[in-house]
Amino acid sequence: MDVFLVPVGAEAYELYCEDVEEPADEPAGPPKGFFQRLRLRFSDMLAEAERERRQGAVAAEGAGVLHRVKRRSMRWVAETIAEQRLLWSLRRVREARFHYPDDMQGPAAFEIMRRHLSRDFEKHRFWLAIDSLLMLASGLLILIPGPNIIGYYFAFRVVGHFFSVRGARNGLVGVKWTFEPSPPLTDLRGALGLEPAVRLRQVEDIASRLRLDHLATFFQRTATS
Repeated sequence: MDVFLVPVGAEAYELYCEDVEEPADEPAGPPKGFFQRLRLRFSDMLAEAERERRQGAVAAEGAGVLHRVKRRSMRWVAETIAEQRLLWSLRRVREARFHYPDDMQGPAAFEIMRRHLSRDFEKHRFWLAIDSLLMLASGLLILIPGPNIIGYYFAFRVVGHFFSVRGARNGLVGVKWTFEPSPPLTDLRGALGLEPAVRLRQVEDIASRLRLDHLATFFQRTATS
């Protein structure tokens, strides 16, 4: 797995990774217990959302209402994946490469990464507790006829935060990291002060050099200057 320390401001950085082929999150055989079934359904939704994102498919003209609603839901799931892909991927990783701008010292860059992971661990642990309580409370809606949409929503969030907590913790204490200084990431820092159209062209060129298909979109969304 490759993790990139992306400069997005004068003193601001974000962690970034792209598609990671994950092993199945559940053992063979039928799932046992509510949470295991929930995790399996969650993994299925992620796989479907990733297919939607990669294909870039547009809803067919004349598609039914349910089909359009499903596609909108998958786009929302895909956006969630984009935000949490790094943490969700880290939960199953034993070794990873850490790429950082080559105008930085490795230990300083690594400390920035650790601060990010520690912050994410605390944030997702907090929301895991809150959303778990809300999911349990939403169980009361089972008395109302029809699907418990609110319950499914909080269940999705619970599993997502659970995966994020596991990923952040594993990144902090479980992963064996190797350091790789990256000249293209330093060039990315230099693109921050450029005029928007020029910056976009340079960022796309850097993304091509790094072989990162979605880096330009990520950078445009997160850059602060």
